[in-house]
Amino acid sequence: MNRTIGFIGSGNIGVALARLAIAAGLDVVLSNSRDPETLADLVAELGEHARAAVPAEAADVGDLIVATVPLHAYNHLPAGALRGKTVIDTMNYYPERDSPIAELDVGGATSSELVQRHLAGSRVVKAFNNIDFRRLFTLARPSGSPNRSALPIAGNDPDSTRRAADLLDALGYDAVDIGTLAHSWRSEPGTPVYVQPYFPAKPAEEMSQEEKYRWFLGTPGTQVSAGRVRELVAAAVRTPAVTTN
Repeated sequence: MNRTIGFIGSGNIGVALARLAIAAGLDVVLSNSRDPETLADLVAELGEHARAAVPAEAADVGDLIVATVPLHAYNHLPAGALRGKTVIDTMNYYPERDSPIAELDVGGATSSELVQRHLAGSRVVKAFNNIDFRRLFTLARPSGSPNRSALPIAGNDPDSTRRAADLLDALGYDAVDIGTLAHSWRSEPGTPVYVQPYFPAKPAEEMSQEEKYRWFLGTPGTQVSAGRVRELVAAAVRTPAVTTN
């Protein structure tokens, strides 16, 4: 089992995963695009199993790496330091944030295939991209729990996909293998398995933005079984990249 998880990017998804990893008895090395000192408060909160580093060091020391940066920054991932590593890609393409990427807009590739192309010496696995950070943290359950949820994963290398599935299991989720990175669009924004199934409802339209955010943070998640994930993934239809609200 992987004992140290290196994080390149320490936003909401990365922090949620780091918390779950530490709860599972793993060590984490966090990094971002700024100085490691900017993570000092977070590291102090997470405790002795966490430390901060620059991205290249997080890549070097991690048994498995989580790349969780905005997609427009994927080509800044340290390809040399990540050579030979299994890299979990949590990234999604949002055109209004990332600027249009023609190859993705016409369906010529998936975002994870672009990441794999940049990280030619690494083995990329798509995971943790179809659930929001709050439900990611609160829905985690021990292996064997009857109300455990599942998440889709995709990868080209079977061994790396298995390692990613082992990490999901340790962090509290069943894994549903949906195929190669070419099939990872089935868990991207706009597909049936993306985010919404893990919510019990939608916020009331009359809520203010502040009220909606409180609702977002406080609303419990809904279990999504492995069987249900398979159904939702099978129902996906590839469409042009979506614009989020």
